[in-house]
Amino acid sequence: MKDLLYLKDDQIKEFIQLLYYAYRETFSDPREILSKKYFGPAHLRALNLIERNPGINLGELIFRLKITKQSLNRVLRDLIKTKMIKQIKDDNDTRKRNLFLDREGKIFFEAVYNTQKKRIFNALKNSNSDSVIKFKDVLKKIIDGK
Repeated sequence: MKDLLYLKDDQIKEFIQLLYYAYRETFSDPREILSKKYFGPAHLRALNLIERNPGINLGELIFRLKITKQSLNRVLRDLIKTKMIKQIKDDNDTRKRNLFLDREGKIFFEAVYNTQKKRIFNALKNSNSDSVIKFKDVLKKIIDGK
């Protein structure tokens, strides 16, 4: 950190706080839609990963969400019961179950996504392209721990 002398602790704390507020607002936008199905943030994270990675298996989903199998099972039971997702046995290894959004899940996810898209789209639209690219790079580095 010493090589980044221009970054003071207060500035880093402010950045962390801004990340928290951005997360809070982005994920509060679809709260009403989620609550109608009695879903919470864990359901949304699982739906998001399944939508972005059709056919993802349980092990990969657990790894990417960084949660326990027990926690994921509760969420998956809810999503299967409400016909949001479907599990299909893997052709090569029948012990594996691949996850896909079902028709209901695609419609539901699109409704949730559209509420979040407004906020993100407006923020990106009202920023110059250079700051958008740099911001994306910084976010990736935060995720990768670099």
